[in-house]
Amino acid sequence: MKQVILTGDRPTGRLHVGHYVGSLKERVKLQNSGKFDEIYIMIADAQALTDNAEHPEKVRQNILQVALDYLACGIDPEKATIFIQSMVPELTELSFYYMNLVTVSRVQRNPTVKAEIQQRNFEASIPVGFFCYPISQAADITAFRATAVPVGEDQMPMIEQCKEIVHKFNSVYGETLTDPKIVLPDNQACLRLPGIDGKAKMSKSLGNCIYLSDEADDIRKKVMSMFTDPNHLRVEDPGQVEGNPVFIYLDAFSRPEHFAEFLPEYQNLDELKAHYSRGGLGDVKVKKFLNNVLQAELAPIRERRKMWESRIEDVYDLLRVGSEKARETAASTLHDVRHAMKIDYFDDSNLLK
Repeated sequence: MKQVILTGDRPTGRLHVGHYVGSLKERVKLQNSGKFDEIYIMIADAQALTDNAEHPEKVRQNILQVALDYLACGIDPEKATIFIQSMVPELTELSFYYMNLVTVSRVQRNPTVKAEIQQRNFEASIPVGFFCYPISQAADITAFRATAVPVGEDQMPMIEQCKEIVHKFNSVYGETLTDPKIVLPDNQACLRLPGIDGKAKMSKSLGNCIYLSDEADDIRKKVMSMFTDPNHLRVEDPGQVEGNPVFIYLDAFSRPEHFAEFLPEYQNLDELKAHYSRGGLGDVKVKKFLNNVLQAELAPIRERRKMWESRIEDVYDLLRVGSEKARETAASTLHDVRHAMKIDYFDDSNLLK
């Protein structure tokens, strides 16, 4: 069986460091592993419109921004197909067929859907398209016969629901769809970075993000304003490491070489945590170290982004070509789905048979 990756992001804003450690970094690693035959990376504009229908310009303006972030992080258009979801209408048709295999109560129980409905204050006014987006996501994954889906931890319930749809379809219509596996980052701290304000999730809508495209001075200001242990009022006070956003970020980003370069009085992060826990280490010193670590990680990304910005017509062309290729692949899967469902009426006069 071909080894295929399908993953993507909603173009509702520039991508941030939560996206980077949660899935983008893993995508680049998998892309360069040589283990995959095909890699599809989707800019999920149709999905973004499910809760931005009245503001399509917001989605439109961010398509190129997300593409630039992909390329800046190291997604290689020679190895990966970057495409725009709405340019592949076969995905919509697959979603429609899959809707018949899922109950309303099952979608309501999806933890990701429940959390996002609450976050957006939809209550009873849930757009149907938004409510059904786990089904749409299953169409995206299965259309490309993805065997691996590298995403953040918050998407696990969505992949589980996709697997249920695959099993249901195959049991009713015969083995047709590919069963995907979720790929999570190895580093636990990368599963979900908190916002710089200490809230559980870094979110564009909450304005608590460090963006991949932020300039060096913006990164420094955001790091120095980060929420830490509210009880660590004086340098000599013992500090809380667990749940402290600054240390969660250090868990996700710092490496031994960073200590050698920026904080040589400590051998590693465990030593830094131990000193903070027993007291005698101030938040400012730790934040300055985190700033240096993030600057070292994000500077090359920022420079690659500026290079691609100067070649924006090339970015446009690779999105157009990628969308055409993605459509060919999705059309092949849709053909097999229609055949399995026996609704390919005019292929070889099937309606007459």
